[in-house]
Amino acid sequence: MTEGQFILFMTRSWISDTPDEVEHPPIPLGLNRMAVPRAALVLSLFTGVSIILSSVWIGISAMSFLDDIDASFGSTDVELLKEEGRWSWEVGFLLDTCLPREDNWDMPESLSDQNSTFLYPGELRCDWEHQGQEDLASVSIFNRGNESLNLVLEISGGGVLFSETNEPYHIINDLAPDESVIKELILIEVVSERQVSISATHISVLQAQVRLDLNVYQGVANKDVHIEDGEPFVVEYTLWDADSNDELDSGDWADIAGDGCNWSISGFCWSVIGLDIDNDRGLIPGISTGTSQTTLLPPDLAYGNSDGHELEETWLRFELRLTSAPVS
Repeated sequence: MTEGQFILFMTRSWISDTPDEVEHPPIPLGLNRMAVPRAALVLSLFTGVSIILSSVWIGISAMSFLDDIDASFGSTDVELLKEEGRWSWEVGFLLDTCLPREDNWDMPESLSDQNSTFLYPGELRCDWEHQGQEDLASVSIFNRGNESLNLVLEISGGGVLFSETNEPYHIINDLAPDESVIKELILIEVVSERQVSISATHISVLQAQVRLDLNVYQGVANKDVHIEDGEPFVVEYTLWDADSNDELDSGDWADIAGDGCNWSISGFCWSVIGLDIDNDRGLIPGISTGTSQTTLLPPDLAYGNSDGHELEETWLRFELRLTSAPVS
């Protein structure tokens, strides 16, 4: 057998008896050219429909979420949050140390004679003279509108927190129309002087914000005991009509500060917050180490809710001196 014959023998189909046309059928050119584009077209249509359906579902879910937010946090209609062109809430400070913020309005000569929905013609800036770290003060929030409010309170500037949360922010839920709430502030640092701001922002309308500026500064001397919510106290007090300066009452009063107070008006219960005394707590005869302060109470925090009371519309000024702070 020659070499050429051997090569010819190896190239024949000797492995299988099946003809080459059956074992390896030719693929139609039409299938090769059209199958892939058609499959791609079907997949594209399916993907497009899926994207449209997903977008519709996301849109419906988003609308449902926003409706839930509205239901939870109140109205987001900006006009419903305004009264007389202003945001319908006010932030006040109980100490009688406040002036117009940014000097853009004038303090009324008679607070009780104002023909306005609001307590003050504008926002306030106030002084807080403290007597050492852990001293306290009270800030008030009033809803002057016709809608319940959900507000975020925030303190900026550092060194001051809300004592209830021990944080620089606090959430007020469902503050009803014509209602007020008082929150206690605590100084957590030694501060010689510092500018602090307290803002009250609508929880779902971020541009709706009312602000109170505080100038916090060190008093004459540090004290060891600071009257806080729930602390027992004894004070000497004088009560004045804030507009006429007529003296209305005076005397001694023993009670519990803040929410536990038995005085008939809530403002007095919070007016004693921040009074200070040395460690003797005023219990040693002949020694007086307590501090004094003056608070200004609008009718909302005085007799404004006492229908027919002779002082229902009167702004009250309390002059207080802490005589003792018995151990609770």
